[in-house]
Amino acid sequence: MRLLYIFCFLFCFNAFSQDDIVAREYFKNGKFEKALISYKKLYSKNIKNRRYLTALVKTHQQLEQYKEAEALLLKYTSLVNYPPALIELGYNYKLQNDSINANINYQKALGELELKPNYAGMIGRTFEEYSLLDQAIETYKKAMVAKPELNFNMQLARIYGEQGDIEKMFNSYINFSEINDAYINLIKREFSSFISENKENENNTILRKIILKKIQTDPDLKWNDMLSWLFIQQKDYKKAFTQEKAIYKREMESLDRVEELANIAYTQKQPELAKEIFQFIVDNTQDVDIKINGQYNLLKIETEKATKDDYKSINESYVKLLETYGKDGRTLNIQIAYAHFLAFYLNKTTEAISFLKDSLKSGIDNYSSAPIKMELGDILVLEEKFNEALIYYTQIQRSLKNSTISQEARFKVAKTSYYKGDFKWAESQLKILKASTSQLTANDALDLKLLIGDNKTEDSLQTALKVYAKADLLAFQNKKEESISLLNTILKDYKTEAIVAQTLLKQAQLLEEKTKFDNAKENYERIISDFKDGILVDDAIYALAEIYANKLNQPEKAKALYESIIFEHADSIYFVESRKKYRALRGDAIN
Repeated sequence: MRLLYIFCFLFCFNAFSQDDIVAREYFKNGKFEKALISYKKLYSKNIKNRRYLTALVKTHQQLEQYKEAEALLLKYTSLVNYPPALIELGYNYKLQNDSINANINYQKALGELELKPNYAGMIGRTFEEYSLLDQAIETYKKAMVAKPELNFNMQLARIYGEQGDIEKMFNSYINFSEINDAYINLIKREFSSFISENKENENNTILRKIILKKIQTDPDLKWNDMLSWLFIQQKDYKKAFTQEKAIYKREMESLDRVEELANIAYTQKQPELAKEIFQFIVDNTQDVDIKINGQYNLLKIETEKATKDDYKSINESYVKLLETYGKDGRTLNIQIAYAHFLAFYLNKTTEAISFLKDSLKSGIDNYSSAPIKMELGDILVLEEKFNEALIYYTQIQRSLKNSTISQEARFKVAKTSYYKGDFKWAESQLKILKASTSQLTANDALDLKLLIGDNKTEDSLQTALKVYAKADLLAFQNKKEESISLLNTILKDYKTEAIVAQTLLKQAQLLEEKTKFDNAKENYERIISDFKDGILVDDAIYALAEIYANKLNQPEKAKALYESIIFEHADSIYFVESRKKYRALRGDAIN
């Protein structure tokens, strides 16, 4: 008997579910007469079911049968005390242009909050569902006054955002986060849709003033955190550093946030500020590993901007660091950086190789030895000892298969083969790297593969490509002037070759590194005019825009070039950045 009961129940439930699905499909497809029949049948079996009531009412409304919908809602409100039904009844009057009865029912629903403010959630949601946003705002505000422990600021913020009232939206999010620290990151994501990199943007100014007011009235560090975040979005890293210092000095705990900011400043090409932040880390940490990393970064920045007159003091700094902390796993980055400095700046390649080979003898594992071997390979390429370099790169590939550094090593194998003029072997390695999990390696591999592939067909002897590879090697060897000069021979002697556009691009990039921006500009302009249908034209347009924007202070010319990428090169890898920078130059209020 029990099994029979269960079977009957399941059969009826399944039939009921099927009717429900059929009714919804009718409604979705605009077959309202059929949907009405189905929903009447479903509702008649359970007149207290809210979902079927609402569906039936909406179906009547689609058929403009407002009196039938009204009758259903009046009957339901007489049976059940459910305030959202009053809103639905009011909305039904609104559809009949009866604003008086509509407002009477809206006010009845709002009146329920006086005795039961906890009803605010369902009342507010129903008002929102019918786009009655002013009534929804009133609902949430009234409930919070009646019962202060309720917090509907998140709902208010969302509504204000829809209405375009940015200041009230920001304030509501801030008010919500006062007692909901766990939502800070979510709120930052919401804010990011309304601010831009332009600190003069009106929305940025509004938010900054709101947060500053909070800092003045409430000493909670989350406001300093939020202000630091805003400054970072604006790329005003110095002001962000001020906030991060304030947070650290109050908490005296982790320097992770400060270190992250230093790395951001460095990657955003603000080396002096990055240096200041790393120095703060070194001066304030008691953690030896953090101190070592800070000093490593300080030396890296100092080396990048150094002239030959600075090399002696930099060398002394490296030696002193290694004497202080020793040659072990903690100082691997410093050891590798020092060897690179010896080889690429002081031309002491023999000493650098010997130094790194000693580092390999310290009993480190395969993963830790890989970057040492990579640097050894690079130094051997610098000396044009290609076969020895290939041995180290191959060792990394074999010991750490499928890792990111293994894929980087494979690319180095291809690049070294290319430097040697062995383009066939280089291509075979590059084909494998197309599917690299490292996007940067995959992109570099594709670029080199296209360079080789595009030029081997035009010249069976690959003469121009061999000259280009030699110039590329000179650039790697830090002999930029010699590379620029050799690239000139290609432009002079191979005027009809496919390699010309690539040569112009490479030479322009080297000229930029030598701060010869006007010369670089001429190259980019020639690519744009003479090779407008080539694959490098978007590279040239974007690079030229960057020169106008960041070096020559001609924002209008930069804006026109960014716009060119947006509208004429939508498939470019520079599309997203160009759109962002174009909007910033145009002064858009929202990203």
